[in-house]
Amino acid sequence: MCGIAGIVYKDKKLHNVGDDMTKMLHALQHRGPDSAGFAIYGGMGLEDNEYILNIQVADKKGLLHTVQDAINVKTPIKEDEIIPSVDDSFIYKCKIALDDFHDLKPLITSIDNIGATNTNKCINDYSVANVDNDVIVLNGSHSFQMIKDVGSVYEIAERYDTRDVKGTHAIGHTRFSTESNVDRYHAHPFQTYIVKDITVVHNGQITNYWKVRDPLERKGHKFETNNDTECLVHYIADKLDTGYSLEEALEQSVEDMDGPFSYIIGTPNGIGIAKDKLGLRPGIMAENDDVFAIASEEIALHEVMDTQEVEQISPGEVRVYEI
Repeated sequence: MCGIAGIVYKDKKLHNVGDDMTKMLHALQHRGPDSAGFAIYGGMGLEDNEYILNIQVADKKGLLHTVQDAINVKTPIKEDEIIPSVDDSFIYKCKIALDDFHDLKPLITSIDNIGATNTNKCINDYSVANVDNDVIVLNGSHSFQMIKDVGSVYEIAERYDTRDVKGTHAIGHTRFSTESNVDRYHAHPFQTYIVKDITVVHNGQITNYWKVRDPLERKGHKFETNNDTECLVHYIADKLDTGYSLEEALEQSVEDMDGPFSYIIGTPNGIGIAKDKLGLRPGIMAENDDVFAIASEEIALHEVMDTQEVEQISPGEVRVYEI
């Protein structure tokens, strides 16, 4: 049982989306107390070749300098900051530039391997997020800001100043863990680097997980966890990469995925929701002249809209709003 939410401002202008999503997720907090996360699009203001890395670094002497040196070998760090945490690690946030988007994942892998070397543990493509690494790249993005951590929605919002983050649209998640670890990395949203800036938040289970994952791996997709949410984001990115529209990709996912699920996709151009054919997980939506919003419960929609016309997402239905 998790809470999911998404919101789009139709005028394409920047709004207080961070505050909106904080309120929506707080309203859904009862559905998942373990962790929470946001993907807030549109307010980054980066140059075309710039990216933001969020890296979890253990609080050990000299380790941050090792990380910085490794990044600078690949590309000079343009700006950086340290976000304090409540555990024995911190978040190192830095801005870099790359000639090509497809250089991002190899850079992230090289940074992750610093943690593997430091702990004398062997990382392979399938276990990077499952070992006790000293260094883990939480995400790399161009058009959205990823904020996710353990704790309550309000705790995370205060820690990362989420209410002050402006954007055009956002998705969010409150997690009740039924599989994999409860930690910062496994908090939603999940991201893939097949297509730029695709994120997903998910409520439910994909019961034919290996049947979906196997052909993706045969095509070259590298999985870092056994989490079915990561499988979802790889699946949708693969469809978009092969010419599907977002709506077509979501519709095909309903045909190909088994199990109880509803999930929300975030892209640089909008958001979309898909619900399993039996309708075993909740999903509702509402819109007015200004806003399109979706969530797992009506109470979240009322935090950002004054409407009495809430629509149920039907079993097997998908909805998309792109700006």
